[in-house]
Amino acid sequence: MAGKEIRIYGEDESAIKIRPYEHHAKYYETDQMGIIHHSNYIKWMEEARMDLMEQIGLSYKQMEEMEIISPVLSVSCEYHSMVHFDDTVVIETKITKYNGIKMDVEYRMTDKETGELRTTAKSSHCFLNRSGRPISLKRSYPEIDTKFLSSRMRIKSDNRYWNEIRVNSN
Repeated sequence: MAGKEIRIYGEDESAIKIRPYEHHAKYYETDQMGIIHHSNYIKWMEEARMDLMEQIGLSYKQMEEMEIISPVLSVSCEYHSMVHFDDTVVIETKITKYNGIKMDVEYRMTDKETGELRTTAKSSHCFLNRSGRPISLKRSYPEIDTKFLSSRMRIKSDNRYWNEIRVNSN
């Protein structure tokens, strides 16, 4: 996968390998200029975020079954180069901030074939119960909170360096 992997380390330092998410651009996602319409990147971000959560053992479906929802509070996207029909993008997703009530996620989208940077993005989320009231996963769902806090996430990129992602437990 373009020489990239994400590893999650627990207290015992045993690694869980996380695959970056890949999306193959579809024809219907293009606009009149023949490039991917900007609105599709937000959908890809959600797909990549759901994939990351499933890989760390916490699917969004499981959260919903526990009557926890995680709506988007904000989203931003910077387009560095165009994605065209039939391109495959590799989406590296990382949780950059988490405190049990809110979570920030960053995304880095690159062309699978060339490695060229296509897009960087961020999204912020909170955790609510089904009635729309904010909840603390620390207090109400410690088993879910543990999935975020018991691991320090690191991204290994091209086997050259490690970027540490800090998880804020405040």
